[in-house]
Amino acid sequence: MALFVDFIFFSSTTVLGAAVFLFVFSLISINYISMERRKEPPGPRPLPLLGNLLQIDLKRPYKTLCELSRKYGSVFTVHFGTNKVVVLAGYEAVKEALVNYADEFGERGISLIFNDLNQGYGILFANGESWKELRRFALTTLKDFGMGKRLSQDKILEECGYLIQVIEEHKEKPFDTALPINYATSNIISSIVYGSRFDYSDLVFKNMVKRTNQNISLIGSASIQLYNMFPRLFSWIKTRQAILKNVEMNISDIKDLIKRLKETLEPGSCRGLVDCFLLQKQKEEDSCILDTHYNEENLTFTVTNLFAAGTDTTAATLRWGLLLMAKYPHVQEQVHEELKQVVGSRQVCVDDRKNLPYTDAVIHETQRLANIVPMSLPHQTSRDVTFRGFFIKKGTIVFPLLTSVLYDESEWESPHTFNPSHFLDKEGKFVRRDAFMPFSAGRRMCLGESLAKMELFLFFTSLIQRFRFTPPPGFTEDELDLTPAVGFTLPPSPHMLCAVSRQ
Repeated sequence: MALFVDFIFFSSTTVLGAAVFLFVFSLISINYISMERRKEPPGPRPLPLLGNLLQIDLKRPYKTLCELSRKYGSVFTVHFGTNKVVVLAGYEAVKEALVNYADEFGERGISLIFNDLNQGYGILFANGESWKELRRFALTTLKDFGMGKRLSQDKILEECGYLIQVIEEHKEKPFDTALPINYATSNIISSIVYGSRFDYSDLVFKNMVKRTNQNISLIGSASIQLYNMFPRLFSWIKTRQAILKNVEMNISDIKDLIKRLKETLEPGSCRGLVDCFLLQKQKEEDSCILDTHYNEENLTFTVTNLFAAGTDTTAATLRWGLLLMAKYPHVQEQVHEELKQVVGSRQVCVDDRKNLPYTDAVIHETQRLANIVPMSLPHQTSRDVTFRGFFIKKGTIVFPLLTSVLYDESEWESPHTFNPSHFLDKEGKFVRRDAFMPFSAGRRMCLGESLAKMELFLFFTSLIQRFRFTPPPGFTEDELDLTPAVGFTLPPSPHMLCAVSRQ
């Protein structure tokens, strides 16, 4: 009887033990499978609080991230202080994320400095319904005012005349290309936003351009990167105070301009984007729409965003183009010869582009090599997503590393050199390249792309038609420095050029 009881006890214990074992094993298995499914992107081991700060060149973080991608692959994690960021590197990964996973990677990641400056308003550093409505409004309005169409061409060609006049005033002596080119590109977006251009001597206009350029440069500084990581420690820094002061003064000037337009506003007649916004605002107020996105804050910051974007990136690219022409005079002469044969002495127009394959290739190669916005603007995941086998949590900041796309060694034959042949076939015809992505891609791609392309083509060809750009006397082409300046975008380092008249 005792043996029977022992047997029953032993059997029950065994069954119970087996059940417990199977239960624990199943939990471990499920957890293991879950961990496998939630495998996060690899990356360098972060230090407490500092993250990977000691490994990152804060002046040129895009270079560090490119180097890390060689070790950790096309999707990896890096810690900017305590801020965890996922980096996408290479054409295939960036395109797949921004196009195939457009919704998941479609939100804007807003760093502290941009939150300070925009406060969630406008169209560049905003999310949600407000951003969707304002982007739709801006795209529609910009198209209505001729973005990428004949009306824009006429504005740009008119501005070319003013720019050429300013350059001629230097009488072939060395000059800094920055201000006149910034004024010219800024006037294009100003004419669309406000309905009129500014004279280059207009003090308000000059100060707005100066402050905008200063801020774009300062936002890319190491001190601001530290502020974004450790705001409590670095909120006092002079760089941040200077940026905030510049924005405050620009907003004051913009509000004055908007006030003048509002005072002369005529229903049914829009001179520019501001008028259209004011009329829509009035329409929604008359309809008693309480939760409207057409408010003064969104108008002010939308104008601020468009002014900054329309001034800086196109001007920086155009300056790179002229610098590269001075650096590689044989390329400049080939462009001029093609223009001479196809266009002659008449004014160039957009329709000429299809007959100017070499010139078009040179402009595209300038955009590629210039790499103006190397890390794009930050994105943020809108939901949990598994991408290329890696789990990325909702709300994660994502850097689409555009420099790794434009310099992708698997896509470009000589990625680190100026080579217009990247965009030409064996017969010398222009060819499009999928990895040409200077305007980013997906839901957040640059809304002014068509306008920027038109500006670059018309300004560049008009200037090369009229001038030969050379180094200052006493300098050779080899001495022209192609190192970009430090900043949120990458213009050339300060330099001087001579514009020698061809007429």
